[in-house]
Amino acid sequence: MEPDWERNSTSCSDPGDVLTQVGDLNWTLFHTRDEALARAEIGVLATILAVATVGNLGVLLAMYRLRKKMSRMHLFILHLGLTDLGVALFQVLPQMIWEVTYRFLGPDLLCRAVKYLQVLSMFASTYMLIMMTLDRYMAVCHPLRTLQQPGRQAYLMIGATWLLSGLLSLPQVFIFSLQEVHQGSGVLDCWADFRYPWGARAYITWTTLCVFVLPVGILTICYSLICHEICKNLRGKTQSGAERGAGCPCSQASRVSSVRTISRAKIRTVKMTFVIVLAYVACWAPFFSVQMWSVWDENAPDDGE
Repeated sequence: MEPDWERNSTSCSDPGDVLTQVGDLNWTLFHTRDEALARAEIGVLATILAVATVGNLGVLLAMYRLRKKMSRMHLFILHLGLTDLGVALFQVLPQMIWEVTYRFLGPDLLCRAVKYLQVLSMFASTYMLIMMTLDRYMAVCHPLRTLQQPGRQAYLMIGATWLLSGLLSLPQVFIFSLQEVHQGSGVLDCWADFRYPWGARAYITWTTLCVFVLPVGILTICYSLICHEICKNLRGKTQSGAERGAGCPCSQASRVSSVRTISRAKIRTVKMTFVIVLAYVACWAPFFSVQMWSVWDENAPDDGE
């Protein structure tokens, strides 16, 4: 709705008319938005929600069918699917509803709960991926260590992930609350309240480091070490096969097959490394880049522009 500038520009002798006009202007400023952009955002969020929900439900169904012969890797994939489904239901879905209603519709307790669950799902998904990567690193680079109570170790890693994610998400409960978007406007929304001017900058930077920068570094290092170990193993088996092949030509075919199998494993690991790191960076880089830009660049546009 556009403000009635023509009516507002006329002279009024009645103070009540002036207050009415000011109230209409405030209502317009705090209740309007770019509807075309809002529809586009809702469409994108709905698509992400549908793909993430269907995809992760498929993963959980596959893990349920393997419940009687579930390995360590299957256990991590199960919990990774749960955390990613949590991102869809507790982060994307509330954000889509919020875009539909424009302003947050609900009590203060719901505001804090939504913000807590949004960050909890994000932390849990990220750290579960890290734990799964560390488990694969231990299995490839230190296989003997994984033989000691493997199930218990996996459950401890998964439990630590959920606990750490829950603790790191607690600041959301105290930072966000239902408050007026502008003092005296009468319009409420679920917004953050940083008591110090540097609060938003410190919080966004800290979240970016915990959810994006450090995880990408850990994933890159772990998968690089895995690839290095596989390459070293491949070189050792190739040399061993060449030495034994000189004395027993009849076993040449089996050795070639073994070397080729390791080579394929190396290629698959390299591809997996590239896909995992690239996909994670591609998904989160735009979001955190904009977040960091919004708090570090004083000329960056805000929601009101």
